[in-house]
Amino acid sequence: MAMQILSGQSHPEFAQQVNERLGTSTGYPGLRSSRFSNGESIVEIKNSVRDGDIYIIQTACEPVNEMLMELLITISACRTASAKRITAVLPCFPYARQDKKDRSRAPNTAKLVANVLEVAGCNHVMTMDLHASQIQGFFNIPVDNLYGESTMIEWIQRNVPLDDVIIVSPDAGGAKRAARLADKLRVDLALIHKERVVANEISRMILVGSVVGKVAIIVDDIADTCGTLSVAVGVLIDNGAKDCLGMVVHGFLSGPAIERINDSALSRLVVANTLPLPPKAQACGKIESVDVSGVFAEAIRRTHNSESISILFR
Repeated sequence: MAMQILSGQSHPEFAQQVNERLGTSTGYPGLRSSRFSNGESIVEIKNSVRDGDIYIIQTACEPVNEMLMELLITISACRTASAKRITAVLPCFPYARQDKKDRSRAPNTAKLVANVLEVAGCNHVMTMDLHASQIQGFFNIPVDNLYGESTMIEWIQRNVPLDDVIIVSPDAGGAKRAARLADKLRVDLALIHKERVVANEISRMILVGSVVGKVAIIVDDIADTCGTLSVAVGVLIDNGAKDCLGMVVHGFLSGPAIERINDSALSRLVVANTLPLPPKAQACGKIESVDVSGVFAEAIRRTHNSESISILFR
């Protein structure tokens, strides 16, 4: 069963990095996408996929709906072209923040995405740092949730003296992620209790723990408008932190995000390259991107060869 890497339009640079690490350049990218004048997506698979082990790389960047539709069409086209196994490689899972019914008439859109991926013909999903691990339970097919924390740990060890470091979770939902990182680095942990009135708007934050004289590293899975990040930095500086850094896996950095980063006391924001950085973010001197394509490349290689993936995170 031959392996093929197909790349959608969402993040071709990331797909190219994965492809180079795997050494599967023959026929890459193997996919041509375009649109009718009314916006409908057209997908053309250039090479035969019959009996192939197909990996389609598509992330949740803007425009999210178009990228998701392109992925579904590609999966369906591969299925009808007799592909043996189709894996959707989603560095950032679309609609992951809508993962529960937490109010009346609220949609569970993450489950809807899971359903349509299966109906389209997907046999396997590979993603990174799901917003909530329960999303894996929305599927009736295997889901591999990879982690970017090993890359984060390497960056911290290279760039920050560990004697001064304290890991900070900006909300209760990320406490487990931050605690795991703090344990592996053998440093202290602090938590910020966050209250929201409406989405993307913080009402107040309360710090639990001492950050006096410490380099506070705020760890989160998503940075969208950076409202949480900018307010958290202010809280930490007011409570005696000597420096603040941010580390996030998925950097959407939409709306006023860059202005908030520049106006804050944040010295650096480190983001994984699961999403392409917007032009304004690329021009921002405070933002640094770290490469996680190696994690995906190794996970793809191990999946293709029927080897264990969990060993990557021990």
